[in-house]
Amino acid sequence: MNNVRVLRGSVQLGLHLEPATVVIEDDRIAAVNRGHASNGTFADDVPVQDVDILSAGLIDLQVNGGNGAEIGNTAEAIDHVSAWLPETGVTAWLPTVVTAPAEFYPGVFDAWNHATADAGARPLGYHLEGPFLSPAKKGAHQVRFIEAADDNIIDGWLEQSCIRIVTLAAERQGNLDRIRRLADRGIVVSLGHTNATYEEFVAGVDAGATKATHLFNTMPNIHHRQPGAMVAALVDNRVAAGIIPDGVHTHPAMVRLAIKTKGVGHMVIVSDMMSAAGLAPGTYGLGGQEVTVDTNSARLGDGTLAGAVVTMDAGIRNLVSWTHASLPEALHMATAVPARVVHEPDRGVIRAGAYADLTVWSHDLHIQETFVGGVSRYRNTA
Repeated sequence: MNNVRVLRGSVQLGLHLEPATVVIEDDRIAAVNRGHASNGTFADDVPVQDVDILSAGLIDLQVNGGNGAEIGNTAEAIDHVSAWLPETGVTAWLPTVVTAPAEFYPGVFDAWNHATADAGARPLGYHLEGPFLSPAKKGAHQVRFIEAADDNIIDGWLEQSCIRIVTLAAERQGNLDRIRRLADRGIVVSLGHTNATYEEFVAGVDAGATKATHLFNTMPNIHHRQPGAMVAALVDNRVAAGIIPDGVHTHPAMVRLAIKTKGVGHMVIVSDMMSAAGLAPGTYGLGGQEVTVDTNSARLGDGTLAGAVVTMDAGIRNLVSWTHASLPEALHMATAVPARVVHEPDRGVIRAGAYADLTVWSHDLHIQETFVGGVSRYRNTA
């Protein structure tokens, strides 16, 4: 692909957009040549287009659903969301399961084994959000399932190869040992839905946690003598912090604060989308509960936020509009950083040898085309 500005560089050396030609062979990037070529093709003889910005494909580490499907114990939901996500610029994602009873999880793992996701974004494995959360910071999760969770669930999880992230609360009894067991298995542990003190959060990181789930949300408020989990996540760069840039979960000023404090190399943009994302306002479901959705939020009957409806491409536009982050920095937080968090070095970057997962953006930052493994999975024909 030529006549594009390609996101290049690193946080240490500087992120920038530069003219380049990207050469694809099979599902990988064969070469990235500075400057423009006069002609060429892009994967399967698709003609080169005259476009503005080319980034690595977006990677979303927290997707509860979208376009009418909720992630749970059906393969069809994974396939449905995978097929839709390229419209939002996403090329890889983690299907995210909210807190459920112990007997629900075997069906979740069976669904993974039967999903094909061969016509859209690539699911990399599950993000299991709960049930080992703080009942005091349950958010939209059902407290009865949180309180009933025991080690039998973890024992079953450790037999699975499809789990990439588990969110839990460091302060809950037994969770430090659970963090160690999960981390030893190569599963990324993210601290969230937590009422942890500063010291308890740090103990979770010491035990092996490397991520924080939706920073600021479902965490104790900051106090200058009791800084709590929020400050621990902000100041400890062993932890990458996820954040939802929808202007509802977190005020834009707090997003700016987080980026300024941690730096773009330690921030992860997530959507936390639920099934209503991409659809009209109405009544939808999440984890067996009724959720009312308007144009920018999803809430339980008592007003509790129940996931989000922002898409990743909209999140990028919000970051550029709200914060002091440049477009290259905003894209970095949605590509290279999440890839690093889940140990996928060949995703989230544009370089020779990486997967040809690429997102084409217009001048006003709307998705023009999305390629997964060098194959076009969405093209804007408007």
